[in-house]
Amino acid sequence: MAVDIKKLTLLIVLMLSMQSIYPQLGFAHEIGAFVGPVAFQSDFGVRRNFETNAGNTGIAVGIVHYINFSYKADCNCYSTDTFFNDHFKLRTEVAWNKTKLEHFGKWVDSDRTTPEAEQLRSHSGEAQNWDIGMQLEFFPKSIRAFAAGAYSFAPFGALGAHFVSFNPTVETTYGLPGDINNLDNFYNPWNAGSGGDPFISDEGGSTWSIVASIGTRYKLTVLSDLFVELRWQYYFDDFVDGLDHKLPSNKANDWNLWFNFGYIYYLD
Repeated sequence: MAVDIKKLTLLIVLMLSMQSIYPQLGFAHEIGAFVGPVAFQSDFGVRRNFETNAGNTGIAVGIVHYINFSYKADCNCYSTDTFFNDHFKLRTEVAWNKTKLEHFGKWVDSDRTTPEAEQLRSHSGEAQNWDIGMQLEFFPKSIRAFAAGAYSFAPFGALGAHFVSFNPTVETTYGLPGDINNLDNFYNPWNAGSGGDPFISDEGGSTWSIVASIGTRYKLTVLSDLFVELRWQYYFDDFVDGLDHKLPSNKANDWNLWFNFGYIYYLD
């Protein structure tokens, strides 16, 4: 985990260095924060199951920084009127999310009394992640017109990449409670289908992820906005939740959906 913290610190320093370039060009800045629920889609529970999606929901918080290319703070004037300057913003973000995970669905129904069902009911976990990354946000409507109050809503779409430091928790009350090193305490088919590879891990690590968002801003005052967004995040690792079994039902790496509510303030 210490290595991941070093990587995360290096990335923060690198991104801050990149951000320092833009003030020299005179572009304006915005800062903000957000909070919202996150639905973690992992190897826990049943795929495309409402009970799983609703039950494995956690919380996310973050702080954001934007480069606004449409305005120049050094002269308090609009920048050159190009399509890019009037329709794109660069977003830098540091975020944290945590989700408690359990098994839901037909395999743990109360009428199932097999050892396998009890193993699933006894198994729980927690996904906890730190994110840092960038997204390029595209606004179909004019950013200048929105800032001037021509309309109240400014929809946007975004695409980017985040570096993720993850630290999962694994727990079981089956057999000898708390012994996660005894694989017999976990769902037997996972062990049989693993081919000797590990499928349970509470080791922290790091990975990259793709993030894509859609949302809208609402003009609150001349210098502030509210925003709401729906975000999809796909991790390039399947141990973010502490579970990576090899059964056919495990069709993808871990991913999640965020629903963020935020506030943005224009610094310049």
